[in-house]
Amino acid sequence: MKNSKSETYQKRIVEFSPGKDHFEKARHKGSRRWIFSHLFYKSNKYLIAVVLFTTILTSNLWSITSVLIGNAITDFFLHKTTSLIYYTVFILLLNIGSPFLRMFSFALREVLAHRMERDCRREFYSNLLGKSQSFHETIQIGELMALATNDVRMLNFLISPAISLIFESFTALVIPLIYIIIFYPVQLMIAPLVFAVLFIISLRSYVKKIAPISWKLRGFFGGMNTTLNETLTGIEVVKGTVQEARELEKYILNARGYRDAFIEQGHVQAKYLPFLILALTFTFGLTHGIILNFTIMFPIGFIIGYMALLRQLGFPTQISIFVFAMVRTAITSAQRLLNLMNQETEIDENIEGISKSLEGRIKFENVSFSYPGSEKIVLKNINFEVKPGQSVAIVGTTGSGKTTLTKLLSRLYDVGEGRILVDNIDLRDYSLKSLRGQISYIEQDVFLFSDSIFSNISFGRVSSQEEIVQVTKEAQAHDFISQLPNQYDSEVGERGVQLSGGERQRIAIARAFLSDPRILILDDSTSAIDSNTEDKIQRAIRNILKDRTTLLITHRLSQIRWADVIIVLKKGEIAAMGTHDELLLTSEEYQKIFIKKFDVDVDQLIKQKEGS
Repeated sequence: MKNSKSETYQKRIVEFSPGKDHFEKARHKGSRRWIFSHLFYKSNKYLIAVVLFTTILTSNLWSITSVLIGNAITDFFLHKTTSLIYYTVFILLLNIGSPFLRMFSFALREVLAHRMERDCRREFYSNLLGKSQSFHETIQIGELMALATNDVRMLNFLISPAISLIFESFTALVIPLIYIIIFYPVQLMIAPLVFAVLFIISLRSYVKKIAPISWKLRGFFGGMNTTLNETLTGIEVVKGTVQEARELEKYILNARGYRDAFIEQGHVQAKYLPFLILALTFTFGLTHGIILNFTIMFPIGFIIGYMALLRQLGFPTQISIFVFAMVRTAITSAQRLLNLMNQETEIDENIEGISKSLEGRIKFENVSFSYPGSEKIVLKNINFEVKPGQSVAIVGTTGSGKTTLTKLLSRLYDVGEGRILVDNIDLRDYSLKSLRGQISYIEQDVFLFSDSIFSNISFGRVSSQEEIVQVTKEAQAHDFISQLPNQYDSEVGERGVQLSGGERQRIAIARAFLSDPRILILDDSTSAIDSNTEDKIQRAIRNILKDRTTLLITHRLSQIRWADVIIVLKKGEIAAMGTHDELLLTSEEYQKIFIKKFDVDVDQLIKQKEGS
């Protein structure tokens, strides 16, 4: 059974991996195992050893100081001046050294905590990059942002202060008990031992009650982030439809839930019993010490030293009320991160797959496809072949499956049935990096990064200024870029908001030209460009795409006419295939598209064609 598990871990199904994943096995074994794998990762274990040693040493120094203070008071009453001076000097040195030692320990804890946060955030981000397109289309961006920022940050707090203070409080609980056993009558152990037992019992009950509240807190926080992200991303729609009040109400609903969860946590903390137990322990301990003072002539200095040791029990009591709530919240955050990271993806990057220069021959063999989680068949029994260098126009009504077909070609999704061949090789046999690196996809809704025009065009490639200028001229973008204040260094804003739709599309086309693809997919990529500019771009596309395979989704007659092959889709099936002239004569579905588009009779279109 072990062998099968290790094979599963070695062959990870991801679209991208930055290298060896040191935490994969731990991710599948639960949040606690995953946290400890990060905690003891590489040199962290040595830092942990130093932190544990310094914490134990500091607790011993505080306990020794308490005993010495009691002894000093006893010698004071006995008028032992010489020993009193030694005690005073020694106590002074301990009180100077202990804070420095504790400060050194705190510094190492912070290093551990920030390493934990850094490694977890990198792992989470890498994991997101390795997820398939279907995953990213179903997950909410606001929830992802909450996980990547706040939930990962909680793992920092888990180490420092949470776990660090828990271990420190453990030493503050155990070491004073040891010193009481060594230096004082055994009868005085009654109070601290009873306290320790009752403290642990009440603490377990407290943590059990806090756990479900932690899930509520993280859930409502993610809801607030999701609403905030969606509202700000679609702010134009919100303002255009006067829905500010509705969006505010959605946000307030999650904020109220978040507030109510905190109030619920406050109610649990208000009933925290260890404070009462500690007060009773002090009272009983002092009373017991006074009784022993009268019965067995117990020195007054011993009572003070004993009470000073007993006083150290206040530290674990005080910090446990918020530290264990923090630990519970951090474990909840870790579980939320793992729930997402452990979700399986469908596309394998196939590092050892075929890497070669593509010719551009494409063949669909009995391809059927439904989106993950849906039973609706989007494409059904698709069969066609494209020769290298051919241009193929894909037309059809909305929802006929045009865009889905092209996404299958770049393996954003894998086919449900059948197979897709490129150069007579199944897509799944290619290295994903090699395959996608030779396919450029330009969509109607162009995405630009919040960066300069130069960086957006050269995205993922090292390019010179001359190369960028050349491709922008071919994409008819150089003129408008030259008129900007900073030209190619101009910032485009988030998602290219400072550019018009046509300008964004020309930037995307320039980016595709620069990549020099073997296969180019244009999904209505000139919809926001005026006719005059479009004609220039079409000429540039025809020049640069010689000997390259092109798949074109469009309803523009000027683009369809020069396609070598036209595929007509209807409800996910191929209704017809041929040239423009052939389809006008033979395909009723193709004729309907042009009747609707141009509001002319089909016979008139044919006569116009024959006349030309």
